[in-house]
Parts: sequence; C-alpha cells; structure tokens
Amino acid sequence: MAERRKRISPARVDAVHRYLSALPIAIDTETNVRAWGAIKALARRHKLTLYDAAYLELGIRLSLPLASFDGALSRAASAEKVLIV
Repeated sequence: MAERRKRISPARVDAVHRYLSALPIAIDTETNVRAWGAIKALARRHKLTLYDAAYLELGIRLSLPLASFDGALSRAASAEKVLIV
C-alpha cells in the first residue's frame, strides 16, 4: 500500500523484503492449541485482543522479550514479568 501511494520506493520494498527473507523466522505450532485457553485468559485478564495476548503468551512460554510500542501490551507484559524492548 505504501509503495502504491508512493510513500516508499519499489527498490526500498525489495530491499526490506530481502532483509526480512533472511531472518530466521519460525512458525509456532502451539499458539493454535493455546488460543482458547492460556491466550484467552491473558486477553481477559489484561483486556487485550487475542492477537496481542498471543504474542504475550509466546513471550511467557519461550521466555523471550517482546518489542512493542503498544501501551496495553507493554503494561500486560510488565505484569507478567515479560521484558519489553
């Protein structure tokens, strides 16, 4: 969308795509299983969307920090002792 609106050049889109393609991204197969249990409970407890609660649950389960500027997610992560970077 940003490329179409000329906010970013096609060359920059290609460069970012190359960068992202090189990252060691893994698919977490457990998130699906936890969606209606732990994730839903986190969403309710911290008034988060299921989407944000899924990130929080992953951070808790894998003992990984989260990167976010979202205030609600950051507060929930702090309450759950998950580091925000």
